[in-house]
Amino acid sequence: MVKFVRILSGALGALLGYQGAVALLTVNGISAIIDPHYLMGILIGGCIVAGVFVGPMIVNWLCLVIQALHRTPASELVGGTLGLVIGLIIAILITIPLPREIPIIGVFLPIITGLIFGYVGLAVGVRKKDELLSVFSRSGDKPFSGRGGRSGASPKILDTSVIIDGRISDITKSGFIEGPLIVPGFVLEELQHIADSSDVLKRNRGRRGLDILNKIQKEPYVTVQILDRDYEDVTEVDTKLVRLAKDLDGKVVTNDFNLNKVCELHGVPVLNINELANAVKPIVLPGEELRVHVIKDGKEQGQGVAYLDDGTMIVVDGGRRFIGETIGVLVTSVLQTAAGRMIFAKPKAMERAL
Repeated sequence: MVKFVRILSGALGALLGYQGAVALLTVNGISAIIDPHYLMGILIGGCIVAGVFVGPMIVNWLCLVIQALHRTPASELVGGTLGLVIGLIIAILITIPLPREIPIIGVFLPIITGLIFGYVGLAVGVRKKDELLSVFSRSGDKPFSGRGGRSGASPKILDTSVIIDGRISDITKSGFIEGPLIVPGFVLEELQHIADSSDVLKRNRGRRGLDILNKIQKEPYVTVQILDRDYEDVTEVDTKLVRLAKDLDGKVVTNDFNLNKVCELHGVPVLNINELANAVKPIVLPGEELRVHVIKDGKEQGQGVAYLDDGTMIVVDGGRRFIGETIGVLVTSVLQTAAGRMIFAKPKAMERAL
């Protein structure tokens, strides 16, 4: 690209130098002072050299523009472009009936009007992108979203904990989550730091998260986007996630209790994997009979603790003497807490004795 721009800039410089030399030679007296061929060679050569050196500057500027466009959501780009086009059309319609004989500003009036209405249209198009794009959508009743497709599904922003957890892979495969999965660059960087940690446990967790992310990216049923957008004025990853969710009008997917509360305080929608797991656990009602394996004693005297297949803890009153055995229990009560669901039961043998 640099070579191409250098060649193009040199060619434009040569053309500019030639036109400048021709224009100067038409001025009276120039040809008498300076040889025409010498003047033309100096101007053409100088403009070629200037164009060749200006080429890399143009490439750097184009790279900055491309990076800015990559960081901008597609819906904002489309909305801004439509707003700009509409603004320019309005400017043309306004300037057509105006007379060109207006002193001083008559010639520049179309340019001024185009800049004003073009900027206004661009700003309104970015802010009203959803409403503006809904007019051009085929369905008409659902706004087109450059982030979530025509279905209007909002993007789901993954945090570090939910990637390491791994259950997001099975959830997306089941089709319960719609829209693209967004992995911010700062979350990916945090995962890499954890994977490079000197602590064995942290290193294994980080590598597991990277493996899960690679697995999700290769699946055809979900779209994963790595978004290289950062907020230099913020150091906390949780705060960056909240700001990104607001900018993209998306939802944060997490199993971090603290991040869940922070998002709720800022009015950002949250999809908590733990809450989903608790919601799909089988319902157990008082009076039901279960077969459980008592594995340890509980906090209170005489209690035993068992677990269901989904990880639900069962506190068996008087079950300490059955540790290591599989027994039948009768559910007495169910307690729902922030950490999950707890079931209290008593051995069926004790129930018969009573």
